Amino acid sequence: MPTISPYPERTLAPFATRVGDSRGRLHNEPESRSRTGFQRDRDRVIHCSAFRRLKHKTQVFAYHEGDYYRTRLTHTLEVAQIARTLSRALGLDEDLAEAVALAHDFGHTPFGHAGEEALNLAMADYGGFDHNAQTLRILTKLERRYAEFDGLNLTWETLEGVVKHNGPLTGPLASEARPLAHAVEEYSRVHDLELSSYAGPEAQVAAIADDIAYNSHDLDDGLRAGLFDVGDLADVPLVGDIVAEVMARYPEIEPQRLVHETVRRIIGTLVEDVLGEAAVRFAGAGVGSAKDVRDAGRQLVTFSTERASQERAIKAFLFKHMYRHKRVNVMTDRARRVVAELFRRFMEAPDMLPNEWREEVRSRRQAGDIVGKARVIADYIAGMTDGYAFEIHKGLVL
Repeated sequence: MPTISPYPERTLAPFATRVGDSRGRLHNEPESRSRTGFQRDRDRVIHCSAFRRLKHKTQVFAYHEGDYYRTRLTHTLEVAQIARTLSRALGLDEDLAEAVALAHDFGHTPFGHAGEEALNLAMADYGGFDHNAQTLRILTKLERRYAEFDGLNLTWETLEGVVKHNGPLTGPLASEARPLAHAVEEYSRVHDLELSSYAGPEAQVAAIADDIAYNSHDLDDGLRAGLFDVGDLADVPLVGDIVAEVMARYPEIEPQRLVHETVRRIIGTLVEDVLGEAAVRFAGAGVGSAKDVRDAGRQLVTFSTERASQERAIKAFLFKHMYRHKRVNVMTDRARRVVAELFRRFMEAPDMLPNEWREEVRSRRQAGDIVGKARVIADYIAGMTDGYAFEIHKGLVL
């Protein structure tokens, strides 16, 4: 059978990541004759258990609120679609951008950010909990599918992109002065992810696609849920102008179509802005390779100054009218309690864990490794779907 070549690299921009120059995988494997390394990464992500669990994990609304609201899975698919669009237009490797986008939320707990806050608080004496570090842990340890290694054994570029898609984690360019998560530090010691530099261009694309996706779809879900109405958007920068434009062009438009027309135009406007701004920044930085992008000292795939200000205003609106809405807070308060009580109960009585998790806790306990015991319990809780967490909580705690 002849080798099937990937799309010709000559079609890529000079600063795109070249799969032929990949730094490879931690564990050596034969190359595929039909897929590039980044295509294999994407496929491994799609076929793993953590990807399937996203279907029943909260984005903003819990799973039982209704079938039309976004879950972590539908959000992830929207991010991947926008990342592919941006990558293709910029001449980047679409498969790498898609792999990063599809894997970027694996580490989220049940119940969204409320669950993460509760688990981080519960783990305060044991190294804390961070969903980004948990994503790396899943990709390199917790997925156990292959005979020769733990994790998915993804390429360096995909793992680097997942870990650093929001920027450097160490050094003077890091956006936050915070201790480095143990999982990231541990992995980087054996497969150096160069934590003090920015990520490659495809990971930067995945990060901005995430912002575009959740701002636009949270507006959609918030309107659908009745947390605010179209009239409330009049003074929101960018959004209010687009609503007015749609209503002026289609004065008799029905509400559902108005919302969709508004949301799709927001996405289109932000995508076009990123493409224009990235082109200017790539040219201004004089980048000729993916390494140059990493070493540029700033994010190159981003919004223009005007759109960045508008995007922050959209976030502020959603924070006030959606994320802190009474209806959402009732669920998030319950979610925090469920996660906290599950952690406490399993720490007190680890024999209540399923067999494979119980054995791992037992080995840590016998070694006197309390931190390791807590981390295993956190791994188990973080991997739960919303419904499973409620079910287990009801059986163990109530």
